[in-house]
Amino acid sequence: MLAQLLCQYQDTPGGLLPLLQDIQEDLGYIPPESIPAIAEVMNLSAAEVHGVISFYHDFRTRPGARHLLQVCAAESCQASGGRELEQVARDTLGVDFGEKSADGAIELGRVYCLGNCACSPSVRIDNETYARLDGEGLKALIAGLRPGEGSA
Repeated sequence: MLAQLLCQYQDTPGGLLPLLQDIQEDLGYIPPESIPAIAEVMNLSAAEVHGVISFYHDFRTRPGARHLLQVCAAESCQASGGRELEQVARDTLGVDFGEKSADGAIELGRVYCLGNCACSPSVRIDNETYARLDGEGLKALIAGLRPGEGSA
């Protein structure tokens, strides 16, 4: 699949970001060993490709968990209970930001604005945003993501 994507974007001006997004969508991450091939096809240095990957926080270079839970850390969410949600998430999952739960089901992340300020505090799970959450609501969402504890 990687080779197919490389061919697809080879002659696309400004195609690096769409290429990286498609690789991550297909594989779940951008394998570090693919960076030299990406660089060659896009006529860039490996350092330039790595710089783009490391600049955008949504790109990952290692396999992620089955689900990504992102807690909004923007001012509106922080002022409306976001810090408490951060603590509930860390305590419930037993991890800190950037880490995966022991069962591999959930990775905890921080995001600096979900664009949902009028409904703070908010979290995003995979591609779904949840608003006006409290600690109990977040615990229920987390329970639903874990194998054997609900649907997800």
